[in-house]
Amino acid sequence: MRLFYVVRLCLLAFVSIAFFSCNEKEEFTTAPLADYLPLTAKKYITYRLDSTVFTNFGRSTEIHKYQVKHQIDTMITDNLGRPSYRVYRFLNDSAATQAWQPAGSYLITALADQVEVVEDNLRFIKMHLPIRNGFSWKGNKYLPADPYGPLFSFSNDDSMEDWDFYYDGDAGSFSYSGQNYADVFTVEQVDESFNVPITTPTAYAAKSRSVDRYSKGIGLIYREYELWEYQPNPGGAGGPYKTGFGITMWMVDHN
Repeated sequence: MRLFYVVRLCLLAFVSIAFFSCNEKEEFTTAPLADYLPLTAKKYITYRLDSTVFTNFGRSTEIHKYQVKHQIDTMITDNLGRPSYRVYRFLNDSAATQAWQPAGSYLITALADQVEVVEDNLRFIKMHLPIRNGFSWKGNKYLPADPYGPLFSFSNDDSMEDWDFYYDGDAGSFSYSGQNYADVFTVEQVDESFNVPITTPTAYAAKSRSVDRYSKGIGLIYREYELWEYQPNPGGAGGPYKTGFGITMWMVDHN
């Protein structure tokens, strides 16, 4: 009789575990990464791109306008021996009236639970499972200290490896500059600023802003990436200056 009850209790425990396990799987049901970042050879997305640059030793701000096409070439092996897609970039004027000019390449590596992008030897985790509101991950954890140090003298990138990427809201519609997109997930990365807009010219100012938006069946449809700082430079030659960069890009065409 005792053996009967032991077996019965074990059976009940097994059923309970199976029940809660099934519920847990249901709770974490998620769209596959390929829905929001499809990777197919010859697929392309064309973006309008506004690039903010600081010229005249940082005393002038200019916005340069382009179109940029990202086209998946083929699958190759990355430096870790993993299958990855090589993506070529091509640049044109803002109305795409000229011939497309090569503008470098980068790698996309799709793993079981995340998608990595390696560009200019910098490795980012752009998306991660599960795709659901509030889920977060360290998207810059593979970055070195001061990743933009060779190019820009600012402190915005000192703690980039600690940025918390997260899905902000559920899939919904998004509109920008006359373009409308559906089934969009937003990946927030950082939104920090100090003395911006610069209302006190004699005080330091800085802005760090990074956000990506992905549309189901298309891929990346919007990016805002801005890292710059303002130095009042009191008593220095030339006066105040800015250093850093900013880009805003949004999809205008795809196949």
